[in-house]
Amino acid sequence: MVRLTPGALSSQRLEQRPAGLPTHLYVHGGLGPTRADAVLFLESGPVRTTAPAIEQLASLRRAGTPLWLRLQGLGDRRYIQQLLEHLEVPAVLLAPLLEVPQRPQVNGLEDVLLVVLHRLSFAKDPAHLVSEQVGLVLLPGLLITMEEGCGGDPFPDLTEWLLSKSGSLADRDLDDILHFLIDDLLDDLFPMLEAMSQRLDALEESSLRNPRPLILRRSYEFRSNLRIIRTLIWPLRHQIRMLLRQRQRLLGTEALEGFRDMAELVDQLFEACGSLRGQCDAITQSYAASVGNRMNQVMKTLTILTSIFAPLTFIVGIYGMNFEFMPELKWRHGYAFVMVLMLLIATLQAWWLWRRGWFQDWTGQG
Repeated sequence: MVRLTPGALSSQRLEQRPAGLPTHLYVHGGLGPTRADAVLFLESGPVRTTAPAIEQLASLRRAGTPLWLRLQGLGDRRYIQQLLEHLEVPAVLLAPLLEVPQRPQVNGLEDVLLVVLHRLSFAKDPAHLVSEQVGLVLLPGLLITMEEGCGGDPFPDLTEWLLSKSGSLADRDLDDILHFLIDDLLDDLFPMLEAMSQRLDALEESSLRNPRPLILRRSYEFRSNLRIIRTLIWPLRHQIRMLLRQRQRLLGTEALEGFRDMAELVDQLFEACGSLRGQCDAITQSYAASVGNRMNQVMKTLTILTSIFAPLTFIVGIYGMNFEFMPELKWRHGYAFVMVLMLLIATLQAWWLWRRGWFQDWTGQG
């Protein structure tokens, strides 16, 4: 029987989903159809069984055969509860596994270890994230993975590697498999961050060459995604270190070393997110600088036009007055003289402004 300490292995449900629903979950209304299979670690080697009978798994569990039970989809909660009950899984673990979305956590006691993570991926538009919850439970002789999504085989690479081996479980204990599973979920974030970095580089260059409001909106979208990733990995920094300080009987020496590496991996992810958030700030600053330069160029052009036409407007205003005694009004060539004078003044002003560098493009696009 699991004796809980306050707050341990409890449900920590989030107010809202961290990101959007994957396509396969969206089609099923958020709850995908439940599928179950298991990897049995027999003396001859690992064997995979699809749609195993509950009684068969229960008998193997009572016989002490190590099991890796893989569940996908939360549509049939009654079946999941019945299956876990026959496998003697503590009922207190059902809430954090079935109530989605949960806050990421790595909690454990002497005879049970609970891990809740979120598998993140890109939608069709790389600026949008989708997420699905993955729960992992380690008990003596039993490893359970419960995926909220129902798309594809569960952890295909690790499954293929396990099934290609022969022999007993001596050199690949369930705690090591748990570590590999968590590592696989976290490693998927690095290609995503690299793709986001490349997109941010392109946005930064575009903000300097051709600033548009769309660039700023895209930058805000990526910044929001980075905030989501940071929020999901932030609790792991403290909880993994707490787990390492505990005397967790389920974790062997190799698994503990793997969790130490995982703590460093989480720190690297956190620092990478911080660096990319700084890149988003740089895009905002470069966009503001480019827009400011363009506005200065517009104001400079208007100033040039105003300074050239101001004296011409003054001359036209004088000769537009309707006084009777204006000697220039009687000149035979007065009109031509005034037009030549205005052209000369405009030319001299344009030349003077050109010498002072006012006609240079300050936006850097010339």
